[in-house]
Order: sequence, then structure tokens, then C-alpha cells
Amino acid sequence: MSRTLVLDLDGTLVDSLPDLMTALNRRLAGHGLAPMAPSEVAGLVGDGGGVLVRRAFAARGAVADDEDVAGFIADYTAHVADGTIPFPGVITTLLRLHAAGWQLAVCTNKPELAARDLLVGLELEGHFVALTGGDTFPVRKPHPEHVLRTIERAGGDPARAVMVGDHANDVLAATGAGVPCIFAAWGYGNPAMARGAVAIATAFDQLPELAAALLPV
Repeated sequence: MSRTLVLDLDGTLVDSLPDLMTALNRRLAGHGLAPMAPSEVAGLVGDGGGVLVRRAFAARGAVADDEDVAGFIADYTAHVADGTIPFPGVITTLLRLHAAGWQLAVCTNKPELAARDLLVGLELEGHFVALTGGDTFPVRKPHPEHVLRTIERAGGDPARAVMVGDHANDVLAATGAGVPCIFAAWGYGNPAMARGAVAIATAFDQLPELAAALLPV
């Protein structure tokens, strides 16, 4: 059976802070709240759009309601690829992984529609055999079932899979699923979030060698 590499999206495959920040600040401005800087938004990413909005409002001493969450998600989805770009080396590295026989999948807490629109907008969707979002299943990262079901959709086997992500949720979900995790140190997480990862990558183009060392052919 082919090896499967499961990748997080925001902070791992793509730098989505520009579009997340713009949509979030539009929602905050509608309530007369001060905008957030990129570093502030980066610290809030990883648990899905709803949590992002509620955390941002809380940071400004306000409370977001369901309408704020829905409005943000609709606004963000409409502009999901305006300023978002793949991290350096992503496209060439994905091609190297394909050439080495890896099946690639995306497992993200972003809503599935927004994630799919983003991959299409960046012309990355053809690289992946499966994509699951935070609303695809009843559970999402850090629940291990999110990773396990993503591997299943990719036609893979957890015993022949590796996870890559920049957040503690990725590490926790992978380790809970019995899948080794490579921590993406170029992303939005902090070093403490790498606890439990079996390897740390400082650049995307290191992934083929690190993944192959964890799971030889």
C-alpha cells in the first residue's frame, strides 16, 4: 500500500494570514472594535473559524454571536485566495513527494468548502487525493478520528501514514491516531506546540527526507 502524507493547511501548506486578518478586521470594524495585527491573528489560528472569531472578539473585550461567526465565514470564503499564497517550496516539494510514491491529503479545521475553494484558487487541488475540514465529520483535530478518517478517504493505512502540521492540535490528533507527526516550524505555532512530534521541519522542502526516514518504502 502507498504511503500517505497528511498535511494541515493554514500555517503548513499556505500562509493564509492576509485573508484571515482582512475578513476578521472587517467583522471587528463593524462593531467599532480595533483591528488585529498579523501576529495577533496568528496566535488565534488552528481551531476553526468560529473559535477564531470568538477569540478575536474576546481579545477586544467583546462577545461574538452566531451571526458574527457566520458572517465572518461567508466573507472569508468569498475572499479565501485573495492574498493567500503557498509557503516557499510547496509546489516543487509536492511534486517530489508524488514522484516518491506518496499519496497526499489535507486535514484542516477550516470549513471544508473554504478549504476546497482555497486549494482550487491556488491551483493546488490536483495534488491531493482527499481533503477534510473542520465540519466534514462530527469531530475535528485534536480528535484523532479526524486524522484517521482523512487517511481512510485517501485510501491509506494509518500504519503507513505521516502527519505534518504547525499546531498542537495536529500533533495531538496524529499521536492519538498512532501516526507520527512532523512539526512545521515555519508556521503559526510556537516551539512548545511541537511537544510529541517525532521530527521538526524548518522548511517545507525538508519534508520528503524527514517523511521517508520515518516511513521507508
